[in-house]
Amino acid sequence: MTTKAQLSKIMILAWQFIKNNGYTKAEALKTAWLNFRLKEALKVTAVVFTYRKKDGTTRKAFGTLLYPHSEKPQSESKASDKVQIYFDIEKQAWRSFNKWNLISLEY
Repeated sequence: MTTKAQLSKIMILAWQFIKNNGYTKAEALKTAWLNFRLKEALKVTAVVFTYRKKDGTTRKAFGTLLYPHSEKPQSESKASDKVQIYFDIEKQAWRSFNKWNLISLEY
């Protein structure tokens, strides 16, 4: 994917956060970039990240998209741009969260 295409996806995601979640432009761009970096890191290695669950609590997850002993989730092809799917290494299961709920990323 070209740099221009990547920047376009980040801006589209940021505008979704502004429109649908009431984020300020700064909050939306910060969260969109965080989502981009998370997705790229998940493709390469296991990553520790924190997100807000639907019930309002926070969850620190240790996940990846490259887990050799698991099958890809069936819902991955149905996933929208609003949801990030990952393999939770601690729980040994596929999980997902809403992208606008991503709080932090640790390398």
